[in-house]
Amino acid sequence: MNKNIRVCFLALTLLFVSSIIIYSCERETVSPFANRSAKLQILLTDNPGNYDQVNIDLVEVWVKIKDSTHFYSLATNQGVYDLLQLQNGIDTTIVNDSLPPGEVQEVRLVLGNNNTIMVDSVIHDLKVPSGQQSGLKIKLNQVLVQDSLASITLDFDAGKSVVAKGNGTYSLKPVIKVLP
Repeated sequence: MNKNIRVCFLALTLLFVSSIIIYSCERETVSPFANRSAKLQILLTDNPGNYDQVNIDLVEVWVKIKDSTHFYSLATNQGVYDLLQLQNGIDTTIVNDSLPPGEVQEVRLVLGNNNTIMVDSVIHDLKVPSGQQSGLKIKLNQVLVQDSLASITLDFDAGKSVVAKGNGTYSLKPVIKVLP
């Protein structure tokens, strides 16, 4: 019986030590940027154009931070945006997300397949070279400071961006500037 007590005591001790080890391993791991985030908001607006509608199908927004080897995919308000509805002080938020602090060097707008233009009440496809693969590229130098909000407004000039081809088709060569 003495041997059984020792075996039970040893088993309980092992169980107790194992539970402590398991409990300590289940603690939540903390991201290296959890306490070092900067908020980024990206807005979209437009200069007037001589069309009824200029619709872009926004799928994703990517951001490249200086000295980073990759792009960050941001939480994007996806959808089809009629750029001509975003004039005269009207804008819309397309991104509201957090990133590590640093200098934003580039923003890319990745577009989908539903890009159209309406001319004289007729809708035409709007071809977007490389907009679906590598995104529309916007170079900038915007510093993101820890625990603060940075806001970037992209002014998409639909009038200068749409190219009417001789065969009745349209393509988009984006003219986008960053507003202060």
